[in-house]
Amino acid sequence: MKFNYLLLLVSLPVWSANIADQSQDEYDYIPTPTVVQAFDLADSDHDGVINARDLCPNTPKNAKIDNDGCETYYRSKTQRQLRILFENDSSHINSIFTLQIKQMALFLAKYPETSIELRGYASPSGEAQYNQALSKQRADSVKARLIAEGVPANRIRIVGFGESHPEATGEDQISDAKNRRVSATVVGYKGDVEKKWTIFSTLPPNRHTY
Repeated sequence: MKFNYLLLLVSLPVWSANIADQSQDEYDYIPTPTVVQAFDLADSDHDGVINARDLCPNTPKNAKIDNDGCETYYRSKTQRQLRILFENDSSHINSIFTLQIKQMALFLAKYPETSIELRGYASPSGEAQYNQALSKQRADSVKARLIAEGVPANRIRIVGFGESHPEATGEDQISDAKNRRVSATVVGYKGDVEKKWTIFSTLPPNRHTY
């Protein structure tokens, strides 16, 4: 009994000291500080590149992008060529070229950021000044047809080159026929946006997986 009593007296000061230490560990509540963010880490177009360094802030959805946040393009096989031939001393468009004109109008409607330059030419037969005017009339004829298909006039530019820049240099009828033409150059067309590959993407034909 005396031994147990002595052990209790020895342990009591240690227990009291622990209570004192716990009271010293209590602190007043400090609210969480407000974080001041130096840079905008938002990604408005959700392309994985933050606004602070995104050079193309309106990237199309699901587009494949480069390190600057800009979409990449590939050159598709979409119709964007126009080549119309004319009879001698004529600016009348043959009906066989109607499909070409309609396809070009559809292409321009699909890509409203583009415009087109129509280049008219003439064969070297006849006076140069007359051929110059005739080449412009041919380009004007194609422009009128494109406008009739719904292309705004302000997206069409025409140039008459006359008998300069011949496509064929021979003096035969076939060479002359090739030179009586209107060709087109589409301005502002980058290509179609290349999409990111996902598990839902379709593999190209004859592509094997392992």
